[in-house]
Amino acid sequence: MYNLIFRMFFVFIVSTLIFTSCENNDAIEQTVQISEEETITLIESEDISDEMDNIVDDVMFEDFATSGKEVASKDDGNNHGGMPDCATRTVDIVGTTKTVTVDFGEACELPNGHVLSGKIIMVYVYDENSATVVVTITYDGFYFNEVAVEGSNIIVKTRENDNGNPQSIKTINITLTWPDGEIISKEGTKTREWIEGFDTRAWSDNVYLITGSWTSIFKDGTVFSGNIIEALRREMSCRFIVSGIVEIVRGETTGVINFGDGTCDDIAVFTDSEGVETEIVLRRRKMGN
Repeated sequence: MYNLIFRMFFVFIVSTLIFTSCENNDAIEQTVQISEEETITLIESEDISDEMDNIVDDVMFEDFATSGKEVASKDDGNNHGGMPDCATRTVDIVGTTKTVTVDFGEACELPNGHVLSGKIIMVYVYDENSATVVVTITYDGFYFNEVAVEGSNIIVKTRENDNGNPQSIKTINITLTWPDGEIISKEGTKTREWIEGFDTRAWSDNVYLITGSWTSIFKDGTVFSGNIIEALRREMSCRFIVSGIVEIVRGETTGVINFGDGTCDDIAVFTDSEGVETEIVLRRRKMGN
């Protein structure tokens, strides 16, 4: 009887220690600070998403120019989106359904220096009188600066929102794979308001305000939530987001990325949950060997 009681007591003590250890490990995991490299990866993933939206705007510009706006002549010699000659656009129309395929070949450099390959495929029902259009976007062997893009996005484009500007609401469901093996799966929603430049064919005068929230899951299972708490301002005359604030959350840890005051530069400031500020140089993450 004594041995039985001792064994039961021993099992209880061991179980308690294991449970406490697990709780402590969970607490440690929840309070791990967000690293600079993770922040850079998250920023790059957002940059890739934004640049692909620019391509969609460019391809659909003719079909979906804002109603009531006078658009500059096609003969002004200034391509609206700066799509290079190395990209081939193919259009297939069946009834009212239009499929647009943009093929970037093996290596096509955009005017802003990004190198793309593979295909982006856009499918939508074209109606020149419709105030909105739903575009399904898929990717076929598509790479953005050697980052593989898979999955699909659905974009609801509106000719004019309450402010009289074109607007896109995007549902995100894509996976990005870097050459060094890092993987991020992204899901969420973004709203992109085109506030300047939609009534001209010049590329450099386009300005967008971006809001929304999303979840990013890294290959090791680490989950980050992103939420734009101050609209991101993207000016196409600059390679980088010039202002806006994004809150990112990992477990119980929260940080914010501040993209600045409107100045065109490659600097953002990341503030962690303890108030420590780190200057982030906006660049591609290290690719590894």
